[in-house]
Amino acid sequence: MVSIPVQLYTATQSHDVHFHLLHRGCGARLKNVRWCPRHEKAIPWDDVERGFEYAKGKYVAISEDDLEHLPVKTVHTVEISDFVKLEEVDPIYYDKAYYLAPEETGTKAFALLRQALQQTGRAAVAKVAIRDKENLCLVRPYADVLSMETMFYANEIRSTEDIATDGAKVSPKELQMAVSLVENLSDRFDAERYEDEYQAALKKVINAKLEGAPLPEAPTEKGGKVVDLMEALRASVEATKKKPGATGRKSASAARHAAPRRRKSA
Repeated sequence: MVSIPVQLYTATQSHDVHFHLLHRGCGARLKNVRWCPRHEKAIPWDDVERGFEYAKGKYVAISEDDLEHLPVKTVHTVEISDFVKLEEVDPIYYDKAYYLAPEETGTKAFALLRQALQQTGRAAVAKVAIRDKENLCLVRPYADVLSMETMFYANEIRSTEDIATDGAKVSPKELQMAVSLVENLSDRFDAERYEDEYQAALKKVINAKLEGAPLPEAPTEKGGKVVDLMEALRASVEATKKKPGATGRKSASAARHAAPRRRKSA
């Protein structure tokens, strides 16, 4: 019975290196052309509309105004239905992260919801329509705002029944050694500690190409074939033990956009 006016922001942004398609030989960048076979010419974006094929070769056009008339509450609303413990939700259901921030008229109700979720350790299960789809989502406290994670529905998660796992058995000693290795390498999660090394290496290759310099050498080290699993585990455990007085993270080497605002209500 409570409606909170909020604004929706994307919570993530990509830093990936993007490539374009070139014509091998002349180096010209290729164009993706929206071609109309009836008029035999390229069509500008202003003349493009979406359509649903209701019969072979027959379409009905659907405009943005048509979508505004969808008879569902979630077009402009984050519709909360339940509250659950966050640890009960498997991360495999998570899709994309957004931030929810209050509009001026909803600051108190927003703060109340956020603090209630924080105090109870709960997250709100909700639905919201984004990009032509009604998404299942999870709303939870994050920093000074609310995080909204869009989620996959249960029928969108593939079964693991057809994935072969040889059913190998492990001995109690092997399991205990593996547990020791996990414990030796355990630490608090800190996202700032991890970097995308692939993107950094990709930029080195691009810079070398631009400067006409030799390309960097790719690493050749490969993990050796494990002949004795217990010996490999024992060596890994020994290599990852913390030395007396040592601090900081243990080594694992031996183990081997801000987007435009969108108005919603929650």
